[in-house]
Amino acid sequence: MPALKTRTLPKRKRRWTEADLLCLPDDGRKYELVNGRLVEVPTGARHSRISVEMGARLHAARPSGTTMFASSTGFRMAQGNIRSPDVSVMRTDRLPDGKAPEGFVEGAPDLAVEVVSPSERLSDLLAKMAEYFESGAQEVWLLFPERKQVYRYRADLTVEVLHEKDILHGAPLLPEFAVRVGDLFVE
Repeated sequence: MPALKTRTLPKRKRRWTEADLLCLPDDGRKYELVNGRLVEVPTGARHSRISVEMGARLHAARPSGTTMFASSTGFRMAQGNIRSPDVSVMRTDRLPDGKAPEGFVEGAPDLAVEVVSPSERLSDLLAKMAEYFESGAQEVWLLFPERKQVYRYRADLTVEVLHEKDILHGAPLLPEFAVRVGDLFVE
């Protein structure tokens, strides 16, 4: 009688939790929790510089009643994923008692800004934007440094593609905000 062959099943990958994400060491990398997986989000010096530039400009035009967050802030999406936009703005009336919580923020920010790295896949960006809108975002701005473009997506599913010489306006959330797109990418 021939011997039966045994089949080894691949080991099940560990599901990461919010607690795991909070306990990660500060290793200079940026992570998001996506469908139980820990996903490293691409960053780098240019990415960081553009994020800081955008954050400074948004902060200068930020009206009272809004709070800004940096890329280290995690937002709990409706489906449980934790996303961390590069820069974000949220109305304070959406925060518990009008203050930033100690841990993750419930829901998406009103404005999520993402600096897109060349290695990011379009399918991942679209999934992330869908989560932002499903979780309460009003706008998502995708900044493409390679092309010197900004894609401004709104909750009503409209998109505006802005080029280097165009002006990006922040109304209605940020009525005082306006910047020439090319100025965001100056080296």
